[in-house]
Amino acid sequence: MNRYLLPLSVLGTAVGGAVLLRDYVAGGVCPSKATIPGKTVIVTGANTGIGKQTALELGRRGGNIILACRDMEKCEAAAKDIRGETLNHRVRARHLDLASLKSIREFAAKIIEEEEQVHILVNNAAVMRCPHWTTDDGFEMQFGVNHLGHFLLTNLLLDKLKASAPSRIINLSSLAHVAGHIDFDDLNWEKRKYDTKAAYCQSKLAIILFTRELSRQLQGTGVTVNALHPGVARTELGRHTGMHSSAFSSFTLAIDLEDHLYRYTKVDRIL
Repeated sequence: MNRYLLPLSVLGTAVGGAVLLRDYVAGGVCPSKATIPGKTVIVTGANTGIGKQTALELGRRGGNIILACRDMEKCEAAAKDIRGETLNHRVRARHLDLASLKSIREFAAKIIEEEEQVHILVNNAAVMRCPHWTTDDGFEMQFGVNHLGHFLLTNLLLDKLKASAPSRIINLSSLAHVAGHIDFDDLNWEKRKYDTKAAYCQSKLAIILFTRELSRQLQGTGVTVNALHPGVARTELGRHTGMHSSAFSSFTLAIDLEDHLYRYTKVDRIL
């Protein structure tokens, strides 16, 4: 029996450590029970992952939810799922391609025309460590979608958000921003060998800097601006990486998204 003791002890320690790591990277617990009846919420990239679960939870809390997504088939399916689960029929799908400035302008113009108020803008959509792709307008994809697309969208909706105050802007960043460096002479990686990780970190740092400056400019307007790291969950964001390929990472990242939503994610900053 003694010869099995050490291996079992090591195994137990490893499993326990993995469980603790999973709980740690998921973040803290969101205590808010607030409801948002009558509040209009826009969530970008809401057809899957944390964006969909954010829209689902805010739908449960009575909001008028607008899912803003590139793939309308998936967006309509997500909106249908949320309506069915929450019995909130004020959940709609709208087309928004953050890799196209034209699409962003068209989406914002429609929102301004159709919506009396916009109370919450959740800039959630992102791409992570994709190949060296470019947006329709020639920007490096990660910088273009993660930062520039949301930068334009936010500014186009800013007057509507001010008129709807108190209102909130939530920018999804990442702890990856601490490793970020913005090369203003080569934002699009045209002069250097493309580094998918560095490009991702650059985009997330840009979001932090944008949020800090926008928060400063909006002081006294009734519009609150926050950026945050939502914790780690297994979503489609990592499809261009190998982060889900090992058994260890799969276990560590196998955090139920509905449970994750009650942790330190966007909801406690939104409400």
